[in-house]
Amino acid sequence: MDAPFEVKRTNHQEAYALDGASTNRAEEYFSHLRRAQVGIHHHIASPYLRRYAQESSWRKDNPRVSNEDQVSRISALALTRGKSVSPAT
Repeated sequence: MDAPFEVKRTNHQEAYALDGASTNRAEEYFSHLRRAQVGIHHHIASPYLRRYAQESSWRKDNPRVSNEDQVSRISALALTRGKSVSPAT
């Protein structure tokens, strides 16, 4: 979420999309996040919203990573990193 992105604006009263700018990706992402809340998490606490959003983004970017590979990656990271000191928000 901290990566720089080019920001474009579209006046929807004038055009649905203009010069490749539209809200489709944002709407798709938020729809995916809402669906995850209903089907996977059941409740998303406000202090942890950023973490849920990061997980949702990762799932969207890595749709074909097997569960075994996910566990291997997480285990490797957990064993090489120290204690998390970042706040939930």
